[in-house]
Amino acid sequence: MLKVEELTYNYIAQYCDFEKDLVLTNHFHSDWEADILIINEDGLSHEIEIKFSKADFKNDFKKQYQNQKTKEKFLKHDKISCGDYPCNRFSFLLPQGMVEADTIPEHCGIIEFYHNPDSWETTFTVIRKPSIVHTDSFWKFFDKNLMLKMMARNLFYKKLEAKGKLEELILPPKFITKK
Repeated sequence: MLKVEELTYNYIAQYCDFEKDLVLTNHFHSDWEADILIINEDGLSHEIEIKFSKADFKNDFKKQYQNQKTKEKFLKHDKISCGDYPCNRFSFLLPQGMVEADTIPEHCGIIEFYHNPDSWETTFTVIRKPSIVHTDSFWKFFDKNLMLKMMARNLFYKKLEAKGKLEELILPPKFITKK
């Protein structure tokens, strides 16, 4: 069975331009997480939510978030559709034929994939392009410099973790949280 990491890799390898776009996977910021977040040179963003099952897909429409300042609760897709969301566009990446297009809100793009287990090839078909829900730059909502610094810190931490060097440090860096 195709794993989400393999699907993500296949999608971004085929459709993302790392010379022009900032491409993040499993990016968590504030109170939301994007499976794939693409920010182009102009600061316009596209969030792609990966769903492997109908149950997971349906649960996406039940997600509630709470505004940290006002404590107001809202449904994720109500927030997206009215343009009060950091991303300019939002799409679902789904297995071919899993959900009928007319059951998905009009503002959402639909990208279907088919994975051939014999050849291990994955193909993607854009069923519907996402609507642009607003034209504000992603950087209006988030501090670009701070985000890049946090990404660099996280990359350094992951590098130490991957090399198995973290436990060799006499004094652990201040930014590492205890598990």
